[in-house]
Amino acid sequence: MVLVRDVFQVKFGRMKEALEAWKEMEKVSPMPTENHYRMLTDLTGQYYTLVLEGTFKDLADYEKFLKREMAGAGEVYHKKFVPLVDSGRREFFAIAT
Repeated sequence: MVLVRDVFQVKFGRMKEALEAWKEMEKVSPMPTENHYRMLTDLTGQYYTLVLEGTFKDLADYEKFLKREMAGAGEVYHKKFVPLVDSGRREFFAIAT
């Protein structure tokens, strides 16, 4: 199993808009329940941090998911979400237990 985290630094004061944009994307292309997808926001550390986290069978499974997701919600992602973000990164973890 693989855990994938997308970590975004949202523009100052724009977290509410970013969350609304992401929820709009989920309406267009719902997250599969088997991926245990969840959305996290900061309590400490760097302000306006948004983390999207999900689990996948392997990297090939994640790649299929990403293609399907961008096919469905890509337009909303690029037009509404990306303008609200300063930077981001993707982290991959092997689930050991």
